[in-house]
Amino acid sequence: MAQCIRNMRELEKALQPVLVNVVDKLADRVYETLNYYLLDYYTGWTPESYRRTKDFLYSSVKVKAKPCKGGAKASVYIDYESMDNYVYATGYDVAAWANSGLHGGLDVSHKPHVWDDTMKNTIDNGSLLQLAVEYLKSKGISVRA
Repeated sequence: MAQCIRNMRELEKALQPVLVNVVDKLADRVYETLNYYLLDYYTGWTPESYRRTKDFLYSSVKVKAKPCKGGAKASVYIDYESMDNYVYATGYDVAAWANSGLHGGLDVSHKPHVWDDTMKNTIDNGSLLQLAVEYLKSKGISVRA
């Protein structure tokens, strides 16, 4: 159904639901990719010197998209503050090690860089942009990238 838009405020109001939905879809993709690398981190190496708590495996968080300043905002992150079962390390230490290719602070042969690899395979490679373009086109919005 065609909508009559007379000013920028009405345009913003009309586009808001589309923006929220596309941002939520993009956040879903980042969240899925982050969880892929978290699982890869856990399955790629088995420690012999410490007991795994798996707090890090389940530390990813996605906050659903919401309107924000004429656009939309969503968050995907590692909740390192919730990881409190570690001995001689903080949750931040564990997340930083995992992004440096270390396991429990140890240098091992299996070295995913959990957060950096997530960014490389969503933002840096253009797949999020392509997903956004496809979504907007599916809603009848003409887009070129």
